[in-house]
Amino acid sequence: MPTSLLWFRRDLRLHDHPALLAARDAAGPDGDVVPVFVLDERLWGPSGEPRRRFLLGCLAALDADLDGALVLRSGAPARVIPQLAREVGATTVHVSADAGPYGRRRDDAVERALDDVPLVRTGSPYLVTPGRVTTRTGTPFQVFSPFARAWREHGWRAPAGPPDGVRWRTGVRSEEPPPAPEVAADLPPAGEQAARTAWARFRDERLPAYAEGRDLPGTAGTSRLSAYLKYGCIHPRTLAADLAGERSEAARRYTDELAWRDFYADVLWHRPESAREYLKPELRGMGYDSGPDAEALVRAWETGRTGFPIVDAGMRQLLGEAYVHNRVRMIVASFLVKDLHQEWTRGARFFMRHLVDGDLASNQHGWQWVAGTGTDASPYYRVFNPITQGKKFDPEGAYVKQWVPELRDLDPKHVHEPWTAPGGLPTGYPEPIVDHAHERRVALDRYARVRAG
Repeated sequence: MPTSLLWFRRDLRLHDHPALLAARDAAGPDGDVVPVFVLDERLWGPSGEPRRRFLLGCLAALDADLDGALVLRSGAPARVIPQLAREVGATTVHVSADAGPYGRRRDDAVERALDDVPLVRTGSPYLVTPGRVTTRTGTPFQVFSPFARAWREHGWRAPAGPPDGVRWRTGVRSEEPPPAPEVAADLPPAGEQAARTAWARFRDERLPAYAEGRDLPGTAGTSRLSAYLKYGCIHPRTLAADLAGERSEAARRYTDELAWRDFYADVLWHRPESAREYLKPELRGMGYDSGPDAEALVRAWETGRTGFPIVDAGMRQLLGEAYVHNRVRMIVASFLVKDLHQEWTRGARFFMRHLVDGDLASNQHGWQWVAGTGTDASPYYRVFNPITQGKKFDPEGAYVKQWVPELRDLDPKHVHEPWTAPGGLPTGYPEPIVDHAHERRVALDRYARVRAG
């Protein structure tokens, strides 16, 4: 009786899952499928506690959806997967293709170790698999806008069919999951059903106002699906299919966000070193601050005590929800790199430790975009002013007041400059730790010097 092994990774769902259907078809009507997840220390170890806890929740939900059939093993996949394939007599091993630098190396090693058992890659976590959208000359896109145009022209498949007719094998030895770490942050509910519920609520209730609401952190204007997309509890193809009949600006804007996700994965596919290194190597010579005073300023940023309300609200949201609104991510990143003169890699690491949706491609290249070392077409002179950004995108101070309780009693006209309030700074809230206008000039001077060579 044929047996397929389905190795789950960033696809923790049953619906719209091409690799699952491929495993079912390979097993045939009389065969069965063994579902497995490998706790790989190379990925588990560096993950922050919010991601670990959320992942374990997603695995528990998936196991419940599989009626307890999910096999959990830990160790190096190049050892674990071939061993399990021999144990269950698998004739094929099925996966969704991994586009990340480590994932590609890992899968190649597993493929070699499997010998005569094929490793079948079907689908990926993206609307368009990284590497498929190129310029007319076959080179990768360097800037988002032309990529997005070509990406839309390329198009994508319809959602995969329902997971009917799969015979899941039960009784295969499974390890106990590690204990879930204690996390102070309030995490979203885990699993496929939670993802589908969150998407339906957004689509039906908040999508019409998305074009305007997406930039306003004080409103519930975004989908909050990033953690679910990170672990594949829902596929972006499912979202795009629901939006296919929409001709609104809101639907176009939301699809653009899916394009950004694919774009950054594509950049990482072509430039895997950019997960750790500068996409623009010529900017490696940028000067950064160090020493005890600089470390004290960074600590104020990490804990939301900079004296700039929109920055502090963002960092406190990160600690409180393991998530930051996208507009605010850019503001807090700009503050660390261009006001505190710290290397983008430091902020990227901090985010990856604390974000529940920490995705290597999106996080690293989002930070590089802000720092001016990445794909931004106009990188050098963009320095976000935290005061004007706060006034523009949180005009009533709703977001700031939610996360910075010291400022809740302030009139909105003072909330982004609390030092201007009639009674002065509220008790417990710090003075600004830097002069933004001065630090902006310092940042631009340093950019000018490194560009001059």
